[in-house]
Amino acid sequence: TVNLDGCENVHNVTFYYNWVGKTISVVWTTRDFVVIGLGLMVCLIVILANLLVMVAIFMNQRFHFPIYYLLGNMAAADLFAGLAYVNLMLNTGPWTSMLTKKQWYIRGALIDISLTASVANLLAVAVERHQTIITIQLHSTMTKRRVMLLIVGTWAVSIIMGLVPSTIWNCECDLDDCSTVAPLYSRRFLIFWAVLNLLTFCIMVAVYTRIFIYVRYQIRYTSRHTSEMRNSQTVVKLMKTISMVLGAFVICWTPGLVILLLDGLLGKASHANTYEKFCLVIAECNSMINPIIYTLRDDEMRRTFKWILCCLCRRSAGQPRKLSSVEIASPQPKVEYSCSEPARKGFSEQEVQSTTCKCCKTLKLCENCLNFST
Repeated sequence: TVNLDGCENVHNVTFYYNWVGKTISVVWTTRDFVVIGLGLMVCLIVILANLLVMVAIFMNQRFHFPIYYLLGNMAAADLFAGLAYVNLMLNTGPWTSMLTKKQWYIRGALIDISLTASVANLLAVAVERHQTIITIQLHSTMTKRRVMLLIVGTWAVSIIMGLVPSTIWNCECDLDDCSTVAPLYSRRFLIFWAVLNLLTFCIMVAVYTRIFIYVRYQIRYTSRHTSEMRNSQTVVKLMKTISMVLGAFVICWTPGLVILLLDGLLGKASHANTYEKFCLVIAECNSMINPIIYTLRDDEMRRTFKWILCCLCRRSAGQPRKLSSVEIASPQPKVEYSCSEPARKGFSEQEVQSTTCKCCKTLKLCENCLNFST
């Protein structure tokens, strides 16, 4: 069937897969179950870990600065990526042939939006750090309103980029332009998208390199002043953490973007389908890496994570049991309670002293180690 524009767009998803030679399996194999099972497990870890980062930044007032708001937005992008991969896992394999074109485009758009949001947010972090480091400050003077506008802008651009393939740039009217990795996508769009992201990677690496050179240069002239030296060291430490996040992102996403670029340039001759799943797994793991980096590099973030987990453990354990008359009369060993003051509100000192939280004890928290109000 041909419409008034001479465009054949009435085919189903299976037709496009067959057209480019990409086979949709019709029966479930052990490999399919293993891939989906492991994929969903990783997605669950990604969602919970990045949710923990977002809660930590919200709870701890020491993180209420532009750079941490942007890092929180990056965690939101990674959380969104986890949800996008869950949708992908539940609509892959033999299920692919059951998708309508609209559902297929939504599946791809979610992945595109998550990547674009991460790239745009990393670029925003680079701009914020460049503006701040020039004056050797730890935090910029950017207002919360500007930060919110920047965050909204990154998501607006991400959504627009995610909707482009399904609205104006696909191969439904030009079957020879269909991609082998994403059969309904235009190869020209894949070239544009891959080149745009790879160039953005190069720009960000150049910006961070310039920042590091500038900071190193300034440290030589501030080494005589103790206060300025400490500030510079803190700046360098934060920059190293952000650079590790950027490096992990580039390493995890570059193989996939290169595969898309080769697919766009060479089509079937690129044999991109051979490496597609491998690159997708690496890209998925990236969303799990950032919380690990924050835990290893940022002491304050690590303490906040422990405090949150401690409070969750404390709530799941419920109120401490009431002491019997014998136990009250007996001398109770003083156990240093692990949770913070707000979590123990409403309990007597004796009840608190005789109550232990296994989770907190394992995390080695002390009662007054965290004071988020300052």
